[in-house]
Amino acid sequence: MSAPLLLRIILLWLIGHCLRLTILAVPPVIPQIHTELAMSATGVGILGGLPVVTFAAAALAGSLLIARLGPVRAIVIGLILVAVPGALRGAVPAVAWLYAMTALMGAGVAVMQPAMPALVRLWTPDRIGFATAVYSNGLLVGEVWPVLLTLPLVLPMVGGSWQRALAFWSLPVAIIAVLVLFAPRGAKEPGLSREQPRWWPNWRDGLIWRLGLSFGAANATYFGSNTFLPDYLASHGRPDLISAALSALNFGQLPASFLLLALASRLMRRAWPFVALGFTALTGVIGIASTASAWTVLWAGVLGFSGAGVLVLVLALPPLLCAPADVAPVAAATMTVSYTLAMIIAVVSGAAWDLTGIPAAAFAPMGCCALLLIAVAATMRFDTRRPAK
Repeated sequence: MSAPLLLRIILLWLIGHCLRLTILAVPPVIPQIHTELAMSATGVGILGGLPVVTFAAAALAGSLLIARLGPVRAIVIGLILVAVPGALRGAVPAVAWLYAMTALMGAGVAVMQPAMPALVRLWTPDRIGFATAVYSNGLLVGEVWPVLLTLPLVLPMVGGSWQRALAFWSLPVAIIAVLVLFAPRGAKEPGLSREQPRWWPNWRDGLIWRLGLSFGAANATYFGSNTFLPDYLASHGRPDLISAALSALNFGQLPASFLLLALASRLMRRAWPFVALGFTALTGVIGIASTASAWTVLWAGVLGFSGAGVLVLVLALPPLLCAPADVAPVAAATMTVSYTLAMIIAVVSGAAWDLTGIPAAAFAPMGCCALLLIAVAATMRFDTRRPAK
């Protein structure tokens, strides 16, 4: 492997980190944010869901940016949008400011997500599969660092300030943006194409809704758990378990990603893995909601495993089932449905806690999502389809 190619592979792994690094820096400090800004549980749910909904809302704008500027410049712009608003989230002690900066940060991730496959094709045209696995691994590892290190290391280092802790996790994103900007180029970047590509999905296509609801169910339980697990443990007098539980939730994804990498050919185009992962997610949600002990850490890991499994299976289906021209619009629509559902569930979970006064009630909508995953799997069709008219 040549030195320039090795550098691109390393950069792809680092960029993958930035897709989640600043977002997952929030859950460990949610109890502090909740207290200092006098937020309700519903407000916390909105905070947790804002990045998710911007993933869907800004995805098409990201696609246009890629078409006009090319994937490298789009990635750099996305990284800047992640780093700068991410660092400024605590600059003003107001909930509205926190929401606004969080939304801008999420828009940066939304630009980067569709740009990553284009960047892989540009930088590593002969190793697309390997490079895709590299940045996907970076994404999962990037979810682990903040929840593992924020409470025991970063907060003490920045004087216990949640504002500085959030800014700290934006620093590596800014550094990576500079590295990408000056990275050795692969093939020449494409300019604006005169031919208008097909980008608008066929919303009457049942596959979009099946994939979107399946992926959305997994995203809702994953992001919802990251959002409410810290306050849930704190409300039961176990703040000492927050770091371990969040780490388990995110570390639990890694075994699933490696397992599915080895068994992908056997599990694709089958409904039973979705059903099994749905029951696994339901078990994890019930386990978390019925404990506030070391068992909670175990059940969080189970929930993380199920979410990563669904992620890999769903993202593989558009290219497997759709004609080449339909892959992008089907995948984009899947993301729109998925992340919108995750946002709705985050708000509903917060409202359930507020209305009942029972912390475990926040996990009831997530349990319903696990049941939804099982139900949708029973209707899934895995035949290869013709191009949309």
